Amino acid sequence: MVNRWAGVTIDCIDVKRVASFWSTLLDRPEGPSEPGWIYLGHRDDPLPRLVFQPVREPKRGKVRLHLDIEVDDIDEAIAQVESLGGHATGERHDYDEGVVVVMTDPEDHEFCLVQIY
Repeated sequence: MVNRWAGVTIDCIDVKRVASFWSTLLDRPEGPSEPGWIYLGHRDDPLPRLVFQPVREPKRGKVRLHLDIEVDDIDEAIAQVESLGGHATGERHDYDEGVVVVMTDPEDHEFCLVQIY
């Protein structure tokens, strides 16, 4: 038996807004999708797809799973996220090997921007 990581599903109220944020941030085009859902990428892509699933209830509390996005320039990446409708949480971790900044998308799903030195 072979198991493969196929994707990550993100619950959201405004599927188009959140998918557009991630599509632009990661330069991942929309692929074939189910009605009401949006998939970034295709089944045969080397990277897992991001799937945006419509839900009625807003996010509550901290998400226990999040994406790490590796960037070349942390300040430029923060500015890009904010220009797309995301937000900085104010949480930043500076390590000898790099920096991690916790951000949110337009519906407050947390993710990390990571710059490796």
